[in-house]
Amino acid sequence: MQNQLDIFVASLNEFWVQIATFVPKLLAVIIILFIGWGIARLARAGVHRLLSFAHFDSIAQKSGLESFLQQGNVQLTLSGIISEIVYWLVILMFVITGANMLGLAEVSGILVGLAGYLPHIIIAILVLIFGTLLARFINRLVFAWLHSIKFEGALAVSTSSEYLVQVFVLFVALEQLNIGTQLLTALFVIVVGAVFLALAIAFGLGGKEWAAKVIESIQENAKKK
Repeated sequence: MQNQLDIFVASLNEFWVQIATFVPKLLAVIIILFIGWGIARLARAGVHRLLSFAHFDSIAQKSGLESFLQQGNVQLTLSGIISEIVYWLVILMFVITGANMLGLAEVSGILVGLAGYLPHIIIAILVLIFGTLLARFINRLVFAWLHSIKFEGALAVSTSSEYLVQVFVLFVALEQLNIGTQLLTALFVIVVGAVFLALAIAFGLGGKEWAAKVIESIQENAKKK
């Protein structure tokens, strides 16, 4: 009986020792989370102001992505989405610190993986925005060049080049999100290669007359000058 009582008292003492050790850690974690919440709010406001100063939303509107979000009834702008991602990234960093202090290694590992994934979302958004703008620039550049040499299918070729660039940009963005695109990328390369090969063959077989007309036109303009 005395042994059982001693065991009970020892267990009770150990329990209170653990409580006495755990409570200060818990209070410290609560303070850390509160500080992290404040820093996260400041980071969100700072990033949003920085993006506004850089006219990021106007650039996003030119790419057409914000119009796409509005059609899906998403009220946030792309600068707002990036600011929110930064906010939660800072929150997660402080939560990970708190979890490590409490000895929650498994929870900390899961949160580390999530925190490491959030920057990829920002990169994917940037890739989509600037990739779409690049695709539109290539469209205009190709159309201007083909139109200057009086190529009849200038609009079709320039539009096709824009779509091809946008598809490639989409694959790059999906790759940033760790979505497997190896098979799709290989298929895309094969299809694009086949299209350009077909165009080269078609131009080689049927483009002689068109090339002769272009050369003749250039010569006539030179004579007029």
